[in-house]
Amino acid sequence: MVPPLLTALGYRHRFASPQATADLVAARRLRPRAYGPPRLLPRGVDIEVDEEGGWPLYEVRASAGPGQPRIVYLHGGSWINQISPLHWQLILRLAADTGSRVLVPIYPLAPRGTAASVVPQVADLLRRLAATHGAGHVSVVGDSAGGQIALSAALLLRDLGVALAHTVLISPALDLSLRNPAIDVLEAQEKWLVRPGLHAAADLWRDGLRWEDPIVSPLFGQMAGLGPLTVFAGTRDITHPDCELLVSKARAAGVHTEFHQATGMVHVYPLLPIPEGRAARRTMARILGEQH
Repeated sequence: MVPPLLTALGYRHRFASPQATADLVAARRLRPRAYGPPRLLPRGVDIEVDEEGGWPLYEVRASAGPGQPRIVYLHGGSWINQISPLHWQLILRLAADTGSRVLVPIYPLAPRGTAASVVPQVADLLRRLAATHGAGHVSVVGDSAGGQIALSAALLLRDLGVALAHTVLISPALDLSLRNPAIDVLEAQEKWLVRPGLHAAADLWRDGLRWEDPIVSPLFGQMAGLGPLTVFAGTRDITHPDCELLVSKARAAGVHTEFHQATGMVHVYPLLPIPEGRAARRTMARILGEQH
C-alpha cells in the first residue's frame, strides 16, 4: 500500500523537474521547516541540545551509564529538506533499544550547506568522539542524502587511520550523477524520487565539485580500511543498483559488509511504520548494539 500512498501525497512531483526542485528550495528558504524532536519520548530517554560549529547538535540519551557507545545520525531529505518526524522516531528507538547516545547534527541545507562544508565537519565530530571514547564505540548512521554524508565522512576518517565500529546506510545516495543505467527501469516505477529534480538538488550540494569526488559520491572512494558496513535498500528504490555496486566493491576490498535487501520495498523503508520497516529497525538495533 505504500506506493499508492506516495503517489497520493505527490512526492514524485517535487522532483519531476529542476524547476519543481528550485521552487521547493525557495519555499524552504522562505519558510524553514521545524527541526526539533517530538515532546513525547520513550521511557528512559532524554534529549539535550548544544552547538557544533554553529549547528544545533542534539544528543538523545538512553538511561545506560556514561560508558555507553555513541551513534551519529545524519538525516536524509535530498540535501534540501529538514529532518522529519520519521527520522526522530527512528533515532529515539535506536537510543532506547541500544542504550546508546545518539548525536543528531542539524547540518545546513543546500545551497547554504554543501558537501565541501558539511562532510568534513561531520568527519571531525566523529574523529573527536573516536578519540574520546574509542573508535570501537562510535558508529555513524545515515539515510538517503544522510547516507551519502555518513559514508563520505567515514572515508575521510579512514584516510586518518580511524575505522568506526559500524557504518549503517539506509537507501544511501552513492553516485550523485545518477548515471547507473539500471536506474532507468526502477525510475519508471518510482513513486518518490526521480532524476530531473534530484539531480538539481545534488548539483546544489556538490557546488562545483566533480561528481566523482568521494566527498560528493562516496561510491568512487576506495573502501579498504573501513570498519564494518551495513546497507539497507528496497528493490523498488532507485538507490538499489548503486547499493549493489557498493556492497560488491566493499566486500572485494575486505570490508565486513551486510546487505539487507527488501523485495518490493521503496526508498528508506526502514523509517516507515510498516512490518518490513519494524524488522529492519530491529536488525539495525542488533547491529549497533554490538558496540557494547
